[in-house]
Amino acid sequence: MPELPEVETTLRGIEPHVKGLTLKQVHVRQPQLRWPIPVSEIEQLLGRPVQRLKRRGKYILMYFDNGIYLLWHLGMSGSLRITHPDQALRKHDHVELIFDATTSLRFHDPRRFGCLLLAQADEQHTLLEHLGPEPLQEGFDGKYLKKKAQGRKVAVKNFIMNSQIVVGLGNIYASEALFMAGIHPLRKAHAVSQQRYQVLAEKIKQVLSAAIRQGGTTLNDFVDPKGQPGYFEQQLLTYGRAGQPCKNCDAGVIKQVTIGQRSSFYCPECQS
Repeated sequence: MPELPEVETTLRGIEPHVKGLTLKQVHVRQPQLRWPIPVSEIEQLLGRPVQRLKRRGKYILMYFDNGIYLLWHLGMSGSLRITHPDQALRKHDHVELIFDATTSLRFHDPRRFGCLLLAQADEQHTLLEHLGPEPLQEGFDGKYLKKKAQGRKVAVKNFIMNSQIVVGLGNIYASEALFMAGIHPLRKAHAVSQQRYQVLAEKIKQVLSAAIRQGGTTLNDFVDPKGQPGYFEQQLLTYGRAGQPCKNCDAGVIKQVTIGQRSSFYCPECQS
């Protein structure tokens, strides 16, 4: 599943191509994604220019000049690509927005678990209203995490992957950040000190920023808006490395455990 760095990479890739352009055509070839696409409402945006784009968690918001925004989610395997309108369609190109004679934005989603919805800019969409803070912004620190962890007996890995605690931190980067902070993924959230949470918050910022610079992580389906894979996978320290030597110490071997139905990776020597 695309995580925050993949979504941020996508946003940065498409924004320069569509910001300021006027929507000329809308083609919805498969309206049944995770939720039905409101085709008739989206068609009312024809003739409207794109004012700006922003990311909120793993969602991309495309704002138009009439106070309406499109809300995209890439789901399990989705991608947004800038193409020429005459370029041949692929099998799972479900939605196409055409802005001019040379610029088309296509949503490709083989598993059809992504979404395209519409909302008023002055209203908080129900998918966004309960989201926690952005991990790369000020205010996300050890003090905040410790406060939220009070009384929580869930594994710290599940805790930081809860989008109501902090947005955008998926399985891969949660494993990496916990390793870098030296915290065992099964440790109870309430049992982590504020000092260790401060280190974890800093490592979360570090690993996400590094992944964004590298264009995301290629695991299965992710590609950026130009169709290129991310390259952060080659730098992963723990994820997918079960049975391999720890890159941080001489004694450890990376272990794999299932936490919350997700594969988690850690070094028993480095993380406690």
